[in-house]
Amino acid sequence: MTGDKVDFTHIAWGSVQWTMLCTLYLRAYESRSPRPILGDRFAAAAVERIDYDFAKIHKATNPRSNQFTVALRARQFDEWAADFLARHPDATVLHLACGLDSRALRLAPPATVQWFDVDVPEVIALRRQLYEERDGYRMLGTSVTAPGWLEQLPNDRPTLVIAEGLLPYLSEAEARTLLRRVTDRFPAGEVMFDGVAPWVARVVKLFVWGLADPHLIERWNPRLRFLAATSGIQQYRRVPARFHRLLYRLGAAIRPMREFNPMYRYSF
Repeated sequence: MTGDKVDFTHIAWGSVQWTMLCTLYLRAYESRSPRPILGDRFAAAAVERIDYDFAKIHKATNPRSNQFTVALRARQFDEWAADFLARHPDATVLHLACGLDSRALRLAPPATVQWFDVDVPEVIALRRQLYEERDGYRMLGTSVTAPGWLEQLPNDRPTLVIAEGLLPYLSEAEARTLLRRVTDRFPAGEVMFDGVAPWVARVVKLFVWGLADPHLIERWNPRLRFLAATSGIQQYRRVPARFHRLLYRLGAAIRPMREFNPMYRYSF
């Protein structure tokens, strides 16, 4: 991670880049908890270096409550990814729509892993001000739905594809095509992503589609085999604050809340 102060004051309120800053801020805020769930010290270091009005982001994000949602989801993906890398220390990792996430640093994969953080060029330009490429780690500036970019990557290793905060913003056809292209390109591996329930996609206009049945993915793509599903709210035991832990526990008992933003894991 580079050490100079970086100017992000040009990022417009409400933009995609602003949303990424909000997520980064929530992870940084959570890292300072006495008992953090995620403990993303790299996010905290990045926020310290960024010139931006984080006081406004603090007010908009209500981190005292929302830090747990972000941390629980990231922690689950980290654990799934760490499990895959423990079994495949020579893997290729594709982190799609990576934003400003520091997962490649948090997991500290062995030097034998080839890790690619992928996002649109304007996001990667921001990342390059915070993080540096190194042996085994590269950043690619491209839309994940663009043709051709996957063919630039090696396809001789087990491959982990992480798509956190991506698929609900794609059309169903785009999501289906992306998953097919991944399984066509790589010999074997795992895909993990989060989604939203169909009713959420209807109510929250930011989302384009929702997944009602995780086995639908298997019918889309016979190479994909469903392994697991969970949600952040079901991880309520990890929440250190007693009041919020109780709220999450109550939410986990209500099916619509439990299915609001599930996480899925598949092998191929």
